[in-house]
Amino acid sequence: MQAEPQKEHEWLRQLVGEWTSEMTCRMAPDQPPMTSRGTESVRSLGGLWTIGEGQGDAPDGTPVGSVMTLGFDPAKGRFVGTFIASMMSAFWHYEGALDASGKVLTLDTEGPSMAGDGRTAKYQDVITIVSPEHRTLTSRIQGEDGGWTEFMSAHYRRRA
Repeated sequence: MQAEPQKEHEWLRQLVGEWTSEMTCRMAPDQPPMTSRGTESVRSLGGLWTIGEGQGDAPDGTPVGSVMTLGFDPAKGRFVGTFIASMMSAFWHYEGALDASGKVLTLDTEGPSMAGDGRTAKYQDVITIVSPEHRTLTSRIQGEDGGWTEFMSAHYRRRA
């Protein structure tokens, strides 16, 4: 059974390439933002998946690596994917959708609460296509009141 790429798979192709990143994180509301830089190499797997491998330094200078996979599941009608990183043991599963503009992909996931209390929390990673050469990724957590709080934002620029 050979899966045929859908228009959603075509959307993912714009992520393929070599990127530089600049990231800002705020791990607690009362802490100052921390910045870091890195690179990401995104490739296609069979036209159905993207695999993004990131390298950089955490704000404290510790080397960090990450892998993000993204695809589209026609049976679910949803984007799907995973995320892992060298500084955490959680395996994040994504499921999400594009907005009406076709420029914003919101990926829902659930994982360990940032409070470190053993509970889980809902998160969203939001990829926005600014231009063919620039995209952003924002991460946010859902509070007990149902509202979302952004704790990380990154700008990715295509390498020349």
